[in-house]
Amino acid sequence: MKICVTSLGPDLAAGVDPKFGRCAYLIIVDPDSMEFEAVNNTAAAASGGAGPSAAKLVTDHGASVILTGNVGPNAFRALSAMNIKIGTGVTGTVREAVENFKKGNISFSDSATTADHSGM
Repeated sequence: MKICVTSLGPDLAAGVDPKFGRCAYLIIVDPDSMEFEAVNNTAAAASGGAGPSAAKLVTDHGASVILTGNVGPNAFRALSAMNIKIGTGVTGTVREAVENFKKGNISFSDSATTADHSGM
């Protein structure tokens, strides 16, 4: 299993980025080994469609769970269509987010947590 954490930086010590579609990095983590890959979120600078583009990056890297602060409606629909579980309200560092996931301390959303284009 792989999980993806939105991040402000390229490592486990970086803070969780509160935005999904326009986050700086997507950190793909194996929660068992804590091995990770930092993916530069190329969707962050898009003029539109950042959420669905970032969702495609998540699935392209094999993650089945996303941990983030917030997710907009377009990103939520894209992630849901790809059967990605969406954990929101996540704060702290990437490492702390993964540890909280492993402890079962993550709230999963059944709807978007922000309005359209809120990350712009």
